[in-house]
Amino acid sequence: MRRPRDTGCDPSPAALAEAQPRSHPSAVPANSAKLDHINTYGVLPEFYIDQPFTCRGCGKREIWRARDQKGYYEEARGHLDARAVECHACRTGAALRRPRERPIPKTFWAEFFGMTLDRYGVPWLINGGREQ
Repeated sequence: MRRPRDTGCDPSPAALAEAQPRSHPSAVPANSAKLDHINTYGVLPEFYIDQPFTCRGCGKREIWRARDQKGYYEEARGHLDARAVECHACRTGAALRRPRERPIPKTFWAEFFGMTLDRYGVPWLINGGREQ
């Protein structure tokens, strides 16, 4: 006699509760009110779970923590389809290598004044002479 296969159709309430990742130890509940910036026809998340990933820069394995996902999606208003792709060290290195070019405004004491950080994190203040 054939045993019926569990296909997931018409599950019992106990089976549904067991299948929900909400009971996962790393689950952090999502606040749907803070996800109003996401314009999607899909379903918004009910919770976030730790997600392992491999850095595309150096190949290191890291975990994108559920609390960091909540901050990215809800506070920084990131896109819902975005995923972690670089480890912390590679992100920090990329930020230091990124040029920070901004127009230097005129001031009352000098022709121009600007502040910047170099790739090593050293702050620089730049003053220029006044027009004659």
